[in-house]
Amino acid sequence: MRTDRGALRLYAVTGRPAGVSEKEMLDRLHSALEGGVTMVQLREKNLDEDQYVSLAKRVHELCGRFGVPLIIDDQIEVALKSGADGVHLGAEDIPVEEARALGGDSLIIGATAKTVPQASEAQAQGADYLGVGAVFPSATKPDAIRTPLEKLAEICRSVQIPAVAIGGISEQNLHRLRGTGIAGIAVASALFGAEDPKECARKLLRGVDEVLAEDREKT
Repeated sequence: MRTDRGALRLYAVTGRPAGVSEKEMLDRLHSALEGGVTMVQLREKNLDEDQYVSLAKRVHELCGRFGVPLIIDDQIEVALKSGADGVHLGAEDIPVEEARALGGDSLIIGATAKTVPQASEAQAQGADYLGVGAVFPSATKPDAIRTPLEKLAEICRSVQIPAVAIGGISEQNLHRLRGTGIAGIAVASALFGAEDPKECARKLLRGVDEVLAEDREKT
């Protein structure tokens, strides 16, 4: 693996809403990193490639201060040009094997999977981890197809690579992920919409570590 399971425990997805400046996003990300975020995905839908690369370089430098990997959502070229640590690919993006050919062995590649066949295919093509969801209703992607917790657990059992649960996860509901076999949680609005991202990250990390510890005790 190009990343270990521990780096997936608290995976922050920026998902910057309209009207939020880059400075505000960076300030809130800095606060979340201070609170214990273990991996960051930069998700920007409204920037051209040059703007995206420029922002990604700034975010990569910030994440590097905390020893946290930076993953770029969707765009392999932005990941490569910015020097980011990896890319996360959805069903509509380029195949994992093509991203691996472009990025080489050192690039962290994550893939979205909603079914066991998708998970198995991503693993076979060389993905390092899976993102599975939406496990709960999501404010960031209100139209996302839900993935029942039973399906999440089935996907986790079906592959050797780790999986993170994503979609509507908060401090209040993450306990429901016990027993699913996840390596961590991916959060967007629950973290970046919090009044104090640093304290929110601390609570989320504490909560997910409790879930993971209970699961380890049962295996």
